[in-house]
Amino acid sequence: MVIGVPTETAPGERRVALVPETVARLVKAGNAVRVQRGAGRSAAFVDEAYEEAGATLARDAAGVFGEADFIVKVQRPNEAELAALRPGQTLLALLAPLGDPGSVERLAARKITALSMDAIPRITRAQSMDALSSQANIGGYKAVLIAADHLPRFFPMLTTAAGTIAPAKVLVLGAGVAGLQAIATARRLGAVVTGYDTRAVVKEQVQSLGAGFLELELGVDASGAGGYAKALTAEQETHQQELLAQHCAAIDVAITTAAVPGRRAPLLLTEAAVRAMKPGSVIVDLAAETGGNCALTKPGEIAVAHDVTIVGTTNLPSTMPYHASQLYSRNVHALLQLLLRDGALNLDLNDEIVRGTTLTKDGTILHEPTLAALAGNGSPR
Repeated sequence: MVIGVPTETAPGERRVALVPETVARLVKAGNAVRVQRGAGRSAAFVDEAYEEAGATLARDAAGVFGEADFIVKVQRPNEAELAALRPGQTLLALLAPLGDPGSVERLAARKITALSMDAIPRITRAQSMDALSSQANIGGYKAVLIAADHLPRFFPMLTTAAGTIAPAKVLVLGAGVAGLQAIATARRLGAVVTGYDTRAVVKEQVQSLGAGFLELELGVDASGAGGYAKALTAEQETHQQELLAQHCAAIDVAITTAAVPGRRAPLLLTEAAVRAMKPGSVIVDLAAETGGNCALTKPGEIAVAHDVTIVGTTNLPSTMPYHASQLYSRNVHALLQLLLRDGALNLDLNDEIVRGTTLTKDGTILHEPTLAALAGNGSPR
């Protein structure tokens, strides 16, 4: 099997799909790996490291797409890359089909076997392949560092000769993977942290990290199947927004993590909530790419409204490309161990993981991920 790794072309994307560590394992298993020159440079993985790992370097993308049987990417292909794919090739990436409803049809039309890393089932056996979780961990961590950088205050309590500095108060909305990592990181920096989620079942996880748990009287426990949150009614959403606005007056930082693939992110913080926050406070909105959990978030920008800094930076994992690539690459390798047998692709559609991940095969759409399967009204991972 010839596995190809092109340079990512999405604006601002600095990750690479396979790192030298993983390439070495794939080569040892009998595969050939072709890597586009410079593909890992933005993530601090140099060409020489790939060569030492046993990869062959291709001068350009054409040398990857033209020679490889199996293309591995981070982001879904752009139009030029889609045109470069050959019938019968296999593509593995974070295809995000819910964000581009026509993408599955286009891949099928080109007779591409397409597997989506963001369609990995949430089962114990697939944890090592769960790229959404590995990347959400990074986003949650980086969100706290960004908040600390913009906050004009210390995070920890400090006792100095000039007096005592009170610790910052941080509220993390959503206790999925990103939210829990944000809670843990803010705690390490010394802040007083409170977590909130509509699922009562995560209260113990939040408290196990040393944070408080904010309980709002919504009259419902939104815990759903597979660890996801069920959608709230319009009345419950409005009531939630009102209650959160009341709590915002006492905090210095809000980190919001609630996202739903294929839909606009749920609105948690209204303009009234922002207005209630103290001057100099910070909101880091991890759902900015899908509209944001804050009404005043500007996706891709850092804005100031009512003397509050609102960070809408998107694709935070790409801002830490070394470890983001390393973790993603390990997720890919774990899946490839399941998919490759004796140097050939073995799609056992009776396997729950393979069946859930494979979108198209030989011109046929096997399935299109649905909102019911992938998401609820909360942080997906």
